[in-house]
Amino acid sequence: MREVRALLPLVTLPLFVVMPGCARAREPSATAATPAPVTTQSAVGAPLPSPALARVGGANIADVVERVLPSVVSVRSKRAERSAMPFGLPFGGGHEASGLGSGVVIGPGLVVTNNHVVADAEQLKVITSDKRELGVKVLGTDPKSDLALLSLEGDTHGLVPLELGDSSRLRLGDVVLAVGNPFGVGQTVTMGIVSAKGRANMGIVDYEDFIQTDAAINPGNSGGALIDMEGRLVGINTAILSRSGGNVGIGFAIPSNMVRPIAAALSTTGKVVRGYLGVSIQDVDQEIATAMKLPGPAGVLVSDVQSGTPAARAGLVRGDVITELEGQKVDGAGQFRNRIATTGAGKRVKLGVVREGKPVALVAELESQPGDLRSAGAGGARGFDGMALSELSPERRRELAVPDALRGGVLVTDVEAGSPASRAGLRSGDVVLEVNREKVESVARFRELYSKTTGRVLMLIFREGSTLFVVGRR
Repeated sequence: MREVRALLPLVTLPLFVVMPGCARAREPSATAATPAPVTTQSAVGAPLPSPALARVGGANIADVVERVLPSVVSVRSKRAERSAMPFGLPFGGGHEASGLGSGVVIGPGLVVTNNHVVADAEQLKVITSDKRELGVKVLGTDPKSDLALLSLEGDTHGLVPLELGDSSRLRLGDVVLAVGNPFGVGQTVTMGIVSAKGRANMGIVDYEDFIQTDAAINPGNSGGALIDMEGRLVGINTAILSRSGGNVGIGFAIPSNMVRPIAAALSTTGKVVRGYLGVSIQDVDQEIATAMKLPGPAGVLVSDVQSGTPAARAGLVRGDVITELEGQKVDGAGQFRNRIATTGAGKRVKLGVVREGKPVALVAELESQPGDLRSAGAGGARGFDGMALSELSPERRRELAVPDALRGGVLVTDVEAGSPASRAGLRSGDVVLEVNREKVESVARFRELYSKTTGRVLMLIFREGSTLFVVGRR
């Protein structure tokens, strides 16, 4: 299970140690290799008191679990060993390690799981709920959403595809079950509620629209199922917020409505082609809403429009506030970005825009997203990780009120949420004047200075009338 905060040593199980993405067996004995019996517990670990109380909304939880279990599998991998770093990033390595994650059967012989469960694996196999071992072929992976699709090889009888539910219909407080293989102890079911929806900007992956739940999720649950009380798949468990390495009641699942199109694309082409509009956007808070005389903090503010993109051709301009996409309300930058991406290339989308207090209706025809969204800013120059740059034109110098005494500089046109550039404190609209105390006069010069850098990168930037230094790492 991928973790969002720094890991601390976890010693609750002597046979296992924690690694990003799943539990890793040290030297499991023959006894330890046998999955433990399925257990059902509440989110706090207490057994349900009686069958009479094991019902939610008329559904018997035990019946739901019994129906779902054959659709959830364990995914075992072998790869070069990696050690744990803060934010679950791997480093180092050397000898072989065994890892365990989970997966969900969503079609005949098809299993969806997390990309981080199968990434860099030299060998993969799936273990079914009745302890059969099957070979695996990776049909495709999508690191930007942390999803992967596997094809099973061998006898797949008894593996019933799980129905995908409509995750948009989930409400806060709905009861959900998490099914997976935590710490490799065997198939386990936990229960909780939907704590929040639409969690984005967590810095876990590029595309985030997570369901948050307090159902107990732990390392090894990665790729497992989040189930509603109708026994439908509403999410793929992928990450936890933890300082200890164990569950603290804050887990995240990729919603089924995001899983569905990505899995379909991976099954047909082995890759995901996302839609691209060509704007830099930011959330509208109360201060922006007041300054721009908007009714309230809703929609997303267009902070930049890249030339020659679908946004430019549609007529979007800097300062527009996008309030609707295809007739549906736009709640925030993360949600809008995900919806544009999943719409796909070649599709026409209707945008509801507020411009200088007046409603404007626009239509944009989306293109295929550039190979790396982080390099999709004006000029398309990839700079410091997660930051797009463009040349600083005289017009932009005047708009940003850059003093004549500050010569040169390049403009930051986009900063990816959760990226190294974002963590360093850089923002769209910053002007980079120096890299490691050397003047930057063009994007090419920035690239040259940056390419020479290892470790820390010291930048002098101009922002809102003053200069300041920021430090990042390559």
